[in-house]
Amino acid sequence: MIVVQLFLEFTLLSFVAFGGATALLPEMHRVVVDQQHWLDATTFTHLYAIAQAAPGPNVLVVTLIGWEIAGLAGALATTLAMCLPMSVLIYLLIDRWDSFAGRRWQQALSLGVAPLAVGLIFSGATLIAQAAGLGWRGGLLVVAIMVLNLRTRWHPLWFIAAGALLGSSGWL
Repeated sequence: MIVVQLFLEFTLLSFVAFGGATALLPEMHRVVVDQQHWLDATTFTHLYAIAQAAPGPNVLVVTLIGWEIAGLAGALATTLAMCLPMSVLIYLLIDRWDSFAGRRWQQALSLGVAPLAVGLIFSGATLIAQAAGLGWRGGLLVVAIMVLNLRTRWHPLWFIAAGALLGSSGWL
């Protein structure tokens, strides 16, 4: 049954969701599009775009993927699979975490998660950029926005407005 498959696949994904659901985009794409063929790449990208445009948490993309594949049961299965297992694990371990303070493995784990999350998020951004077919102009815009974002204190809405203006003018 496809709902059970969805639940199992997304449960496995939930255990490596450092950086949130967006960090898992390449792996979700691999499972849903390349491996299981439940969605095509265009639909996957559209669902991600809808999830990002909607208010709320980034995990919404998981719900939309489940909905597209198996309706309401799929949406519930993917959302529960992404949220429930790690929530239960964290609940069971949170009281014990402080008792391991100062241990080398805890420090290594704490330090290692940040670069892992950054790498996963970067790979997700790369997947979406490739699917969007940005071209050299889009790539140039991404680099320019990244540099300006790091060097200025401009509000992100200015960058979004600039991208919208360049896109509507046909430059992208």
